[in-house]
Amino acid sequence: MSGRPQKHSLTLRGHRTSVSLEDAFWHEFRRIARDQDRAVNDLAAEIDEGRGTEIGLASAIRVFVLDRVRERSEQP
Repeated sequence: MSGRPQKHSLTLRGHRTSVSLEDAFWHEFRRIARDQDRAVNDLAAEIDEGRGTEIGLASAIRVFVLDRVRERSEQP
């Protein structure tokens, strides 16, 4: 796995965009989407809608992933 961000293409509500994420974040983001039985694009669109204008999409995805990993580690 690379520690350098890699570009990943997404389609959010019909609009093509890309985010640069490290492999670890991308793989975990895809796993979360799969576990929720959701498409990566749909989950990214939801994050995009809730992120506000002060934070970039890649950063919002990283925080989302970190929050989910923390929640999972706190479960017994």
